[in-house]
Amino acid sequence: MSDSSTGTTRTTAYAPDPVAGYTAALTAALHGPDRAKSRMIQEIRDGLGDTVEAHIRAGVPPERAARLAVAEFGTPDELVPSCQRELTIAQTRRTALSVTLTVPFLIACWHLIWTSGQGWQLQQTAQLLAVQLAAVAAVATLLAGAALAATGALARRLRTPRRLPLAVAWAGTTACVAMVVAMVALAVVSPLATNWPLVTVAGMVTALLHGLVASSARACRRCARLPVTQALVPGERGPG
Repeated sequence: MSDSSTGTTRTTAYAPDPVAGYTAALTAALHGPDRAKSRMIQEIRDGLGDTVEAHIRAGVPPERAARLAVAEFGTPDELVPSCQRELTIAQTRRTALSVTLTVPFLIACWHLIWTSGQGWQLQQTAQLLAVQLAAVAAVATLLAGAALAATGALARRLRTPRRLPLAVAWAGTTACVAMVVAMVALAVVSPLATNWPLVTVAGMVTALLHGLVASSARACRRCARLPVTQALVPGERGPG
């Protein structure tokens, strides 16, 4: 900043905020549902703020108090695996829930169309496709339901399987492929359908739900590949 009365120039330097830098590093390193991630970062920020205030009340200068608080929390690299585990489970549950809710609804829509009065030859073709898609969708839904149970109340007593997030991600992807096949089939059938408005609406709904499940499954695959710290089952002792 220039001082016109003395003809000199003064430069004010602002030291970076250790707490802001710490939370920014965590934000960049962690992946998961936006709401869960934001809540986690806010909790860490609040914890750091409380620690800084405690040091200041003890007579430590603010800048040093911030550095001490960050040091007590450990480096971001040390904290990320345990935080990522929680976010990976949250993303797994979100993907499993999306499959559990959307696939049965779509099966009901497809069944309504397949029984809405198509020609005999068209019914045979649709029934064959229905059996195949229903089998795939049923397996994906069962796995998603099991994942919800394993990451819910059971997670307090049992160790969450390490490969469960990836399995749920691929189950969601498989369900998405079934959705695409069904959507293409509906698009082919619609010009011949006696109730083509219903077919058209069902195809649009299928496309919309496919996008929701696909994005969640893709995020779940990304989280599943990140390093995490496996939580201990109550009563189990860690190494050493």
